[in-house]
Amino acid sequence: MAIISIKDLTLTFGGPPLFDELELHIEEGDRICLLGRNGAGKSTLLKLMGGMVQPDTGEVVWEGGAKAGGLTTAYLGQEFPNELRGKVIDIVSEGDAERTLAAQQALSLFGLSGETGIETMSGGEKRRVLLARALSIQPDVLLLDEPTNHLDIDTITQLEDYLLRNSKTIVFVTHDRSFAKRLANRVAEIDRGKVYAFRTSYEDFLARREEMLAAEAKHRAEFDKRLAREEAWLRQGIKARRTRNEGRVRALQAMREEYRQRRGRTGKARMEIHSGERSGNLVIEAKNISFGYGDEALIRGFSTRIMRNDRVGIVGPNGSGKTTLLKLLLKELEPQEGTVRHGANLQPVYFDQMRSELDPDKTVVENLGEGYDTIVLNGRKKHIMAYLQDFLFTPDRAKSPVEHLSGGERNRLLLAKLFARPANLLVMDEPTNDLDIETLELLEELLQDYVGTILLVSHDRTFLDNVVTDCFVLAGDGRVIEYAGGYADWQNSELRRNIEEKSAANSPAKASAKSSNKGKKPKTEKPRTLTFKERRELEELPDHIAALEEEQSEIHARLSDPELYRSGEGDPAALSTRLERLESELYEAFQRWEELEAIEEST
Repeated sequence: MAIISIKDLTLTFGGPPLFDELELHIEEGDRICLLGRNGAGKSTLLKLMGGMVQPDTGEVVWEGGAKAGGLTTAYLGQEFPNELRGKVIDIVSEGDAERTLAAQQALSLFGLSGETGIETMSGGEKRRVLLARALSIQPDVLLLDEPTNHLDIDTITQLEDYLLRNSKTIVFVTHDRSFAKRLANRVAEIDRGKVYAFRTSYEDFLARREEMLAAEAKHRAEFDKRLAREEAWLRQGIKARRTRNEGRVRALQAMREEYRQRRGRTGKARMEIHSGERSGNLVIEAKNISFGYGDEALIRGFSTRIMRNDRVGIVGPNGSGKTTLLKLLLKELEPQEGTVRHGANLQPVYFDQMRSELDPDKTVVENLGEGYDTIVLNGRKKHIMAYLQDFLFTPDRAKSPVEHLSGGERNRLLLAKLFARPANLLVMDEPTNDLDIETLELLEELLQDYVGTILLVSHDRTFLDNVVTDCFVLAGDGRVIEYAGGYADWQNSELRRNIEEKSAANSPAKASAKSSNKGKKPKTEKPRTLTFKERRELEELPDHIAALEEEQSEIHARLSDPELYRSGEGDPAALSTRLERLESELYEAFQRWEELEAIEEST
């Protein structure tokens, strides 16, 4: 039974209806990922579910009545309300003494102190305060609009774990594909005023959407052929006023109206980067740089060489110094110790997550053109309006002041502004915030094909894995660890290291043997061949690993199923424990496989 039902809902803000007889039914236990292009109405739909916006026609029905002590909802918006002042605990509990304990638990989840004044907090910390407030209500339905914005990866992972364990029903908007893949058990997409819902995972939805769009394109092509035939028949003239001909004319008129009312999908952005001149082979060299504030060292003794065409991701907790490291490497900050050297012919452009290059009082065109009506892009002149259409700005929208743009539109404008400048070093600080997933994927493709060097700060795990080839990982204590590979490679490396440390700690005999042999000259060992038993073990290991991975997938699916928590028939804690053990077993199996293969290859 639906706990929220949206029926025949229409809403218009001038122009075509934002929603046109929209229908959506949400059941208890749903974790719905709400998708759609920027401007499709995702945030508005969440507000309709929360009772903050009223439709023109149609209705939103809550089980038991949301205002009558029945269904409770909690809404997390994208923007931080400027009117909030005072201690964090008072903001999260909303002054309700009965909610104080729940508020303290939610703050503990995000590592926040209730006594801190909200005015002193960073954007990421304020985001966590709003999340804590929404969770402390312990609502029947959580409505989350881009909940991962401004959160570091560790906090996002904690949030995922918490929501899977504790939340009954969730409707969320996100551009974070890793978050969507892990959390969603249902997907709904807003497209041309309608919503299409599928009871499936995020990844399965992508395949089904492609099938649906292909079927729609085929149907429209057949309709267009029929319409063309009927228009040709009409032009030939009606030979007689027979009823069947009049009926055919009426049918043609209906087809014309259907064609006129047809709404096409929003076009795809066609972004292009103005490539600069080729830089020197060495782009940036840092030697033993350190920087901090007071006694707190953000960067300590870090050295690196960034070469032409390197793609470096910078990751770490909020406040660990990611933006500071970028500014040190760009020489916008002077290191307190050490030196930074730039290579020859460096042309950087900097995407600032605060969007400080945009003037909110000026229009989109004025921000981009700065008094000119054309730009030169890779040797070609292009009119500003045509260039902005490539970034999905209609002529009317291009004349709007920046202060009236959505977060996604501001990000697209900043990308348009920076990509129009010649550059051989792209420096991007959180470029993915507020972008819809289709634009995000296009940006990925653009960066993958970019002939130049990239420095990228991002909390988007999928984006990092698809773009970067190296990572600088800020540990939060001043150390910067350089790692070859994407974020997932770093995670897997850390998992293996932790398992090895635990294994060593649990094997005192091995530790003692290592200690007793310390300082002794190692004996030269002759290469040996696999024994019959080891050869058989090597042959069986792939099947063993496949079985472990299958069990791992089954447990992930069970832990993601709300029925497990509602029915009480399973034991989530025992499943989580088994999952941890499976990770160890998989690591040990892979390690043994490598060990046996190395012996076999050496003979």
